[in-house]
Amino acid sequence: MSNADVIRAFVDAWNRCDFAAVYALMADDIVYHNVPWEPLHGIDAVRSAVTSFGIDACEWTLHHIAESGPVVLTERTDRVRMGGNWVTIRIMGAFELENGRIRAWRDYFDPADLTRAR
Repeated sequence: MSNADVIRAFVDAWNRCDFAAVYALMADDIVYHNVPWEPLHGIDAVRSAVTSFGIDACEWTLHHIAESGPVVLTERTDRVRMGGNWVTIRIMGAFELENGRIRAWRDYFDPADLTRAR
C-alpha cells in the first residue's frame, strides 16, 4: 500500500466514524497540528482531543492528493457533525508517514469555518 493509499484509508475511516481504524493508522508518537493552534503530541492526546470534538458523523471529500516519498499532501473539504451541527471546513493537509502509519499530521484551514454551521 502506498502512502497515498494509507491516507485514502484514513479518510475512509473518518467517513465511517470508525475511530479504531483512524487511530490504528497513526503512530503512537504522532504529532497532530491544527494550524494555528498548538500541536498535540502522542496518540492519547489526539484521542482525547477527537473525543472532545463530539463528532458523530463525517463526510470528508478528498479533492486532490499528492505523494512525495513519506509525505502526502491533501486538499479536502471536511464536513463534520458536532453537537448536532454540521460544520464544513476547507483544508490543506500534510501527512508524514513512517512504516505505513501517520507520524505527523498538519491541517491548515480558516478557523472561522468552525463557527459557521452549514
